[in-house]
Amino acid sequence: MTVSPPLTTDVVIIGAGPVGLFAIFQCGMLGLRAHVVDTLDTPGGQCAALYPEKPIYDIPSRPEVLAGDLIAGLEAQARPFDPVFHLGQTVETLEGTADEGFTVTTSAGTVICASAVMIAAGGGSFGPNRPPLDGLSAYEGHAVVYSVQRKEDFRDRRVVIAGGGDSAVDWAVALADVAASVAVVHRRPKFRAAPDMVARMTTLAESGRIDLVTPYQLAGLDGDGGALSGVLVRHTDGSSRRLEADILLPLFGLRMDLGPLASWGLGIDKGHVAVNPATLETARPGVFAIGDITHYPGKLKLILCGFAEAAMAAHQVFALARPGEALHFEHSTSKPPAVPRPCNSAMAS
Repeated sequence: MTVSPPLTTDVVIIGAGPVGLFAIFQCGMLGLRAHVVDTLDTPGGQCAALYPEKPIYDIPSRPEVLAGDLIAGLEAQARPFDPVFHLGQTVETLEGTADEGFTVTTSAGTVICASAVMIAAGGGSFGPNRPPLDGLSAYEGHAVVYSVQRKEDFRDRRVVIAGGGDSAVDWAVALADVAASVAVVHRRPKFRAAPDMVARMTTLAESGRIDLVTPYQLAGLDGDGGALSGVLVRHTDGSSRRLEADILLPLFGLRMDLGPLASWGLGIDKGHVAVNPATLETARPGVFAIGDITHYPGKLKLILCGFAEAAMAAHQVFALARPGEALHFEHSTSKPPAVPRPCNSAMAS
């Protein structure tokens, strides 16, 4: 690995998902420059990579917004502050202290010096939890998929969704108006999703537009090894049933891997980073964590909570990047500058 000459900035943001993108804006409003590192090739995190057409319902002032459109708006909001993205890279090492500054090195040999580090990495790098079905790999990518990139790809198809969380329920509702049929397989009648969305799914089931297949679990795939014709499911009493299907959409959550972050002394417990809820600072001073990766009493894994955490952490970063400088900023009703003011920190360029 070739190591590049060091770059300097005020803050390194690890993760370019929605919370990381909003952190760029919040830092920019304070005149702080940001470099952003993400393992994916494009900004947006899971919203862009896994479900750009998934509707999101809990963004203030937006009764409904597609995940991809939300990312586009956040990118536009951050753009005036000229963030520098280092995409397709993983942060390998983090050295330094809050007093001396930090040095971050990525898998591509990029070296970045900063006054502070803000981790907005969601749950780390991610991949789907695959169901343990014989012959699964022969169908993956075309008949068995783990995300919805375009709703139109499911038009007039017989879709079986497996899972009982928010993603399964949300996509059952969203695909009911385009798919030929939608069946939802879950091991119990109760779903772990927003009550309003469960109610909408139940209404669609009562009208015959969704088949709720509970309490069942996936048991097998029926097809020629390429085209899928059916999904076999097993009742908790041992009986079996075959569901006509062209596509299986298993939504059992994502397999998360914190990678090198786990060795940085951040105070990780059960895959999450414990933070001070008043500052979002981790056990390592000068390193902050925001979004789904964080944990504190009362924490809610909502995008809007991550947005608030980004604002709080940005103000803490200002104190490190501009020691001794007063911050005369309290409200968001002032129009942000078209370009960020010049940074006067020795750590920034």
